[in-house]
Amino acid sequence: MSRAAKRPLTVMLVAAEASGDDRGAGLARALKARLGQDVRFVGVGGEQMAAEGVESPFDIADISILGLAEGLLAYPRIVRRADETAALALREKPDVAVLIDSWGFTLRVAQRLRRQAPGLPLIKYVGPQVWATRPGRARTLAAAVDHLLSIHAFDAPHFEAHGLPVTFVGNSALTVDFSKARPARLRRRIGAAPNDPILIVLPGSRPGEIERMLPVFEDAVRRLKETHPRLHVVVPAAPTVAETVKARVAGWSHRAHVIEGDEGKLDAMKAATVAMACSGTVTTELALAGVPMVIGYRLGPVTAWIVRKVLLRTRWVTLFNIAARAFVAPELIQGDCTGPNVAREVALRLDDKALRDRQVAAQYAALDKMGRGGPDPSEAAAEAVLKILAARAPG
Repeated sequence: MSRAAKRPLTVMLVAAEASGDDRGAGLARALKARLGQDVRFVGVGGEQMAAEGVESPFDIADISILGLAEGLLAYPRIVRRADETAALALREKPDVAVLIDSWGFTLRVAQRLRRQAPGLPLIKYVGPQVWATRPGRARTLAAAVDHLLSIHAFDAPHFEAHGLPVTFVGNSALTVDFSKARPARLRRRIGAAPNDPILIVLPGSRPGEIERMLPVFEDAVRRLKETHPRLHVVVPAAPTVAETVKARVAGWSHRAHVIEGDEGKLDAMKAATVAMACSGTVTTELALAGVPMVIGYRLGPVTAWIVRKVLLRTRWVTLFNIAARAFVAPELIQGDCTGPNVAREVALRLDDKALRDRQVAAQYAALDKMGRGGPDPSEAAAEAVLKILAARAPG
């Protein structure tokens, strides 16, 4: 009797932050395109995965944690949510579990599933960046899961050395489709004339990032508006932090337009003259859109000291800077990440089109090194998941 005659393939997808929610939704769509009614989904995710049929038992903003100190404070909650996720798997009996990014949370889920459902295939989608920091995580991951779907072509040797099979599927941020973006639509929406400069502000998708980065960006915006009165400011808000962002931006001394939803975000990226962005997946998306940017990041002081003194193995934190092995976009980290510094770097780019053009060209060259133009990662991930299952099937 075929699987379809018995029940649909049940796939568990687990994501704990906005970028993982996006990847999980893409994978779900790709699997549905291949299997139709013969696949169902369970797991943990955000709004995008919910739209594809993943009913999350809790809000992932609850487990979107960044930093060692924050992680320690949130540890009981993370453990409780990991227990709930494992219990969901035991109830729903999935055929495979795909654990997406979010190292701390998904590792705990994997360890529980390994103990409680030892026959369940466990696939990690996006590995920890062991080539940049904490190389010991490669061995830890190899003991916890059966396969890694990697988004970087240079990941494989680090994990295969510990016996973990790796399939390179590519980075979904490199395949964002801007073909339907309408910069003019964004300009009409915010009342910007065709030649008015637009600054797009992206403060992150985790509550801790909003807490640390939005005040810096607010100070930078205030300074820029004083020297560039025609500047329009747009703040796309990730679903995980949208209410917090709207409440905080409403109190800014100068008007900024908070944008929700993918359509508005893509319109804003294509309309933007310059961006100030929290380090993360969004920097790759901005580079793909052709936006010169200034990147900022702040961790808690204890976490930052440990990362810099003990863990970090690379000079850069932004992926396309790592690929270029140069500061293609400026990175203002920790003490350097201040309102005056961010405003100064953004102003340089607002005032110098030649500088903007050079930076965009260098960003594009770095994206090419990262695999821009390759196969669709969601399709590649779906194919890999089905191949892994087929290889494990009896006979």
